[in-house]
Amino acid sequence: MATATTTPPQRPPPSSAELKEIAAKSLQTGALTGAMGSVVGLGSGIMRSAPPALFAVFSGLQWFALGSSFIASRSLLHHAWGGEENLVPMDKVSASAVAGGVSGMIGGLVRGPRNILPGIFFFSALGGGATFLSQKLQSREPKEKKTSLLASKWSPLKPLSDKDYEQLLEEKILRLDAEIAIIDDSIAALKAEQQGKPKVK
Repeated sequence: MATATTTPPQRPPPSSAELKEIAAKSLQTGALTGAMGSVVGLGSGIMRSAPPALFAVFSGLQWFALGSSFIASRSLLHHAWGGEENLVPMDKVSASAVAGGVSGMIGGLVRGPRNILPGIFFFSALGGGATFLSQKLQSREPKEKKTSLLASKWSPLKPLSDKDYEQLLEEKILRLDAEIAIIDDSIAALKAEQQGKPKVK
């Protein structure tokens, strides 16, 4: 049974500025994943006693295609469905699953026609599953954890309200005034002692 999502109405196609932003983000992600793929390919080539440089280039290109196509597809879907800020968690999972399928198809084309369907299924599940887990983790409220940690009896810190902070400052000022008065009395006593006169009360 299919699960209905609350996908917002579709928006107009992205403007040229938005397309440039999506392209830049996709290329940055592709460059990062491509660099990681080159490292993996280099190690794989060394382990297989094959040309490491050839493996590094091929793997880097493949990972670049996967990373850039995933980000581009997902960003375009987010835009078409009303913007990422307007999507419910399941819409984001669906967008990541579709984008994963697109990147898996492109990766399959790079490796050969036999790898297209397995690539679509694998990366679709990977993209949707990773986003689902990410949504679950983000749904937790770290603010409550921090508050409970501060309120714990084992915590050396105590959260203060504005009124408590003001009262604490007043107490410190009064204590400082009392210490200054004691110091003034001590100075007066020392001066009187030096002059050989009794302290005037």
